[in-house]
Amino acid sequence: MPEAQITDFEEREQVIMSLKRRQFLMFMGATAGATTLGSFGRSGGELARPFQGAPAMASTLPFEPVAGPMPMPYMGLAKTDEPVQFGQYVVKDDVVVPKGYTYDVIGAWGDDVGDSRFGYNNDYLSLVETAPNEGYLTINFEYISGSTWLETYSEVIGKPLPLEAIKAAAETAGEGGLNFDAIPEIAPLKNQLRALGKEALIDVGIGVVSVRRNASGAWERTFSDADRRITGISGLEDGRYLTATGPAVVVFNKPSGQGYIDDLGDNIIGTFNNCAGGTTPWGTVLSAEENFQNYVPEPVFADGTSMPTSQKPFVVEVDDFDGLGGVFGYAGNKYGWMVEVDPANPDDYGVKHTWLGRYRHEAVAIRAVENQKLAVYSGCDRRGGHLYKFVSAGTVMNPTSKANSQLMAEGMLYAAKFNADGTGQWLALRTDTAVNPDMPSQVAGGMITMPQRPEGGIVKVDSDADMQALVEQYKTLGDLYEGTAEEQQGAILIDAHFAANAAGATCTARPEDTDVAADGTLYIAFTSGGPGGDGGPDNTIFQGPNGETPYEHGWIMKLRETSNDPAAMTFEWEMIALGGEPSEGGFGFSNPDNLEIDGSGHLWMVTDMSTSKHNLEVASRIDEEGNPVSQSNLRGLFGNNSVWYIPTSGPNAGEAFMFGYGPMECEMCGPFITQDQSTLFLAAQHPGETHGARKNGAFETRKFAMKTTDGQLFTQERNVPLGSNWPSKKVNAAPRPAVVAVRKIDGGTLV
Repeated sequence: MPEAQITDFEEREQVIMSLKRRQFLMFMGATAGATTLGSFGRSGGELARPFQGAPAMASTLPFEPVAGPMPMPYMGLAKTDEPVQFGQYVVKDDVVVPKGYTYDVIGAWGDDVGDSRFGYNNDYLSLVETAPNEGYLTINFEYISGSTWLETYSEVIGKPLPLEAIKAAAETAGEGGLNFDAIPEIAPLKNQLRALGKEALIDVGIGVVSVRRNASGAWERTFSDADRRITGISGLEDGRYLTATGPAVVVFNKPSGQGYIDDLGDNIIGTFNNCAGGTTPWGTVLSAEENFQNYVPEPVFADGTSMPTSQKPFVVEVDDFDGLGGVFGYAGNKYGWMVEVDPANPDDYGVKHTWLGRYRHEAVAIRAVENQKLAVYSGCDRRGGHLYKFVSAGTVMNPTSKANSQLMAEGMLYAAKFNADGTGQWLALRTDTAVNPDMPSQVAGGMITMPQRPEGGIVKVDSDADMQALVEQYKTLGDLYEGTAEEQQGAILIDAHFAANAAGATCTARPEDTDVAADGTLYIAFTSGGPGGDGGPDNTIFQGPNGETPYEHGWIMKLRETSNDPAAMTFEWEMIALGGEPSEGGFGFSNPDNLEIDGSGHLWMVTDMSTSKHNLEVASRIDEEGNPVSQSNLRGLFGNNSVWYIPTSGPNAGEAFMFGYGPMECEMCGPFITQDQSTLFLAAQHPGETHGARKNGAFETRKFAMKTTDGQLFTQERNVPLGSNWPSKKVNAAPRPAVVAVRKIDGGTLV
């Protein structure tokens, strides 16, 4: 940024603070010029070793922000210069970071990890430090991007799959795809599909790799004996089963029931759809199984047993596949949990704590306070999903003791009920809780899913009258579930999202990350307020800055427990809408996802715009039918998914600065800052997800109806690469999801 622009910016800031900045700082409990947040814990709670962060920022920005495709207020440009400066824009297929910073590629899909390999679509990252500049890096591998994975598998993995035969059969099968269940057991194609399913399941789950920072300052792997993979087939052939705790184990061990039982008892084969997560104060990692419904059936019977695998069959199309769990007969009720792993223990392949509930987990925040109950927060990342809290029966004695893992084996799961006046309460998901659902008319889209009885499964309720009829028929959650008292409790936890709907938990706007500050404040990122096939958010709670419902661009909420007690049953909440264009009062990004708060209390954030919206052309703000372009499609203006820094103290407090953006068609995930504040670990997930490998430098020039920071329209021509060659950046090379460590070239703290 030119010095003159910085000076203009500083003078402007000395005169007036924008309303948005003022709102944000009040929301965060911070003020420009002073740090008031204190030191934030790694994953929630008062840690024994709090971060030692950098001092408050100097009078200028600590880095030169990366130039995104949109004019930003901090640039200090004259409004007449913004259309000139942003009339042309070139998107780069790279992890783009500020000048003076670099990144090290720690690992990419296909690299060796123990006796397996680095998986696909890396997400949450956790560095459990064993000494300064070294430790165990735990990595989630979420899902397979079908078309790109199929296109690049042989090049990256170095061995063939019988893809030609499978694709030929899929073409013959037509629009419905190739159903694994419908193929005779003796057909060669059956084993070919098994081979495909096995390789895909190897590429999801969890990985542990040991890393250190070498003498030159770069991060590198050290290949310790603890390096290992926990895959989607762990236990299938190698005996490395995952285990479980809590009431759902009773359901897993049932010899018979209303639905499908896999006859493995409480042994569990593998983990998959591992999205976000959290790190405990005692040095273990929690990995969140999120969109498991893509691999196995989600609904269950009233006794908690699974729907048959035929309800979610393994179906292969020419360039994609779905229902991977059906290949090996996985019971759906064993997936969708929170998995705990001790990265330092090479024999630990994961424990699923069922008291934390089965739903589409996104992230987790742990509050471990001495002489108080353990609280574990997580969100269900679906449209209409809920915020949950587990409270242990036992008490935390020492927040850093690994004995705290046992506290997750007994307690109670609660779902949040938000009141429009800024208060709320936690609803227990137990048998005696009243059936008291919200009405469909309260939520965007007008639909709420409920347990279907007596058939089992779920039903979409779209009228208040039908919902009221269900209330009259079923009085408590116990009336909706069957078995002994313990079996009923297990079934409720297995069916947590739909049980929470029945109890009246508030439907929300895709809760993604959850983070607890050292003072006990919980922060939740809500990514998108639009309705969908799973439901929609409560219209009284989730509104845009001008009362818009639905509102696409996202929010952050803070929640304070009554008396700051982790076990409190009531709370207060406050919301701020951050997403959107600067001219509309937004911070210049859309769909906030994972959060990280550094040692000085400054906020770091990554965005999660759907791949289909990246650089989607918006040549006009009016569509062909004369209607305004939807908020969803306007996300094309924001370019690639990106990384943001929002200082909460100093002269630039409350402004959002682009720290970087990711390769083409990817999501930047898992921001994690080392204890010395010198390294930001990031995961670049699914580069090239739409177009696959970029061929011969292919790109398109697209037009965008952009706005200046004061709302004046201008046209931008943007060069958009088609597909990706990252991280090798070689012409025509296969894109590979990878983990990077971002650091300053001079070795200093990040900011």
